[in-house]
Amino acid sequence: MIINKRNSIYGTWEYLLKRICDLTLIFISLPFLIPLFSLIAIAIKLESKGPVFFKQKRAGIDCIPFECYKFRSMYANADESVHREHIKEYVSGKLDIKTDVKLLHDKRVTRVGKFLRKTSLDEFAQLINVVKGEMSLVGPRPLPLYEVDQFSLWHSERFLVFPGMTGVWQVYGRGRVTFDDQLRMDISYIRNWSIWLDIRLLIQTVPAVLLAKGAA
Repeated sequence: MIINKRNSIYGTWEYLLKRICDLTLIFISLPFLIPLFSLIAIAIKLESKGPVFFKQKRAGIDCIPFECYKFRSMYANADESVHREHIKEYVSGKLDIKTDVKLLHDKRVTRVGKFLRKTSLDEFAQLINVVKGEMSLVGPRPLPLYEVDQFSLWHSERFLVFPGMTGVWQVYGRGRVTFDDQLRMDISYIRNWSIWLDIRLLIQTVPAVLLAKGAA
């Protein structure tokens, strides 16, 4: 992907440093990732028919759409309108953030899928997007295009960086904040971005995932 530096916060050296850090961490994790990916793929295929990966158009840096990967956690060809309506209510502030932010008891989700979502293993497939240069290990959550359609103008600042597999929202607010607060977290990250902040968030992600904070 060609990055227009005028529309992002990264200078040339900052972009290269972030990219090198992402690829280095992925490379040294390969002995762990390869068997993990294999086990996840086998579990998905054994439970239900359909592809191993779920692919969806999401908004990337500069709001450029890209095909985002996740390990499939739902039955194949599940109705997407259920999530669309849920997002509309979330954005409009109609949901109780203490109980309703996550789409609970979703019948579209498989048994394997529930485990993958609770442990965030479904999102490990986004490492493919990181390798392709469409995402980073750290950054705002990549949002579906229909969620971006609900944005106000001030929300657009979040597209000045690569979307990430983890970030401020995933560590501190996962499933427990309003839509506007989620966007404020993303923008705060962007305005205070540094490689050291990325490293700190990566470290903090481990206990957040192990404790399944906000997971469903």
